[in-house]
Amino acid sequence: MRQDMTIEPSMKLADLIELNYKLLDVLSRLGVGLGFGEHTISDACSAFDIRSGSFLVICNEYTFDGYVPSADLLASADVRDIMKYLHNSHIYYMEKEMELLRSRLVRLLEPVGPDQRAVVEKFFSDYRDEVKNHFDYEEDVVFPYVDALLCGRDRRGYSIGQFEENHSNIDEKLNDLKNIVMKYLPDVCDPLLRNEVLYHIFYLEEDLHHHTLIEDNVLVPMVDMLERR
Repeated sequence: MRQDMTIEPSMKLADLIELNYKLLDVLSRLGVGLGFGEHTISDACSAFDIRSGSFLVICNEYTFDGYVPSADLLASADVRDIMKYLHNSHIYYMEKEMELLRSRLVRLLEPVGPDQRAVVEKFFSDYRDEVKNHFDYEEDVVFPYVDALLCGRDRRGYSIGQFEENHSNIDEKLNDLKNIVMKYLPDVCDPLLRNEVLYHIFYLEEDLHHHTLIEDNVLVPMVDMLERR
């Protein structure tokens, strides 16, 4: 990653991907497709109806370690963009990444004894259910609450502080799954497939960590500003 570069609205999308290729998935969840030619971030935001501040704060969070957005940048973002991005991410994780990881695990565990296979499969199934419950809470409670704030409807009985106090990191148990695959599965497992599963877990762990940071460092302070306003 080229640390001398900064992300600005005038930056070309192709240069953005050169800066951090992992933003390919982020662009997809923002609704920005490839084939963008020489278009800049500003061009993409205009074409896809995204506030440039929203685009920048998300891409910065995924690119720079320890990034915390400034109050000015948060003020220039739109909380609707952030919620739409988080919603698209929920679908992406549950319908694509979790299913892909599950199918690879099933293949990896084929030569393993039935007892050990059942333990690992149950661990993953429980984790997937935990992630789904986490996302369902945000979809069913947090996002409607923010919509109510934006529309000026009665918001008594809940605050974003309650979400913040009870917000858990959904990437932590992936570390346990990673150790199971790396340390404790027998050597009858296909080594290439084991590496493939590990790469996927590492990717998902990192991506979910950034997802949590978007919620904690972007969504929560933006909604807090709405509440105070």
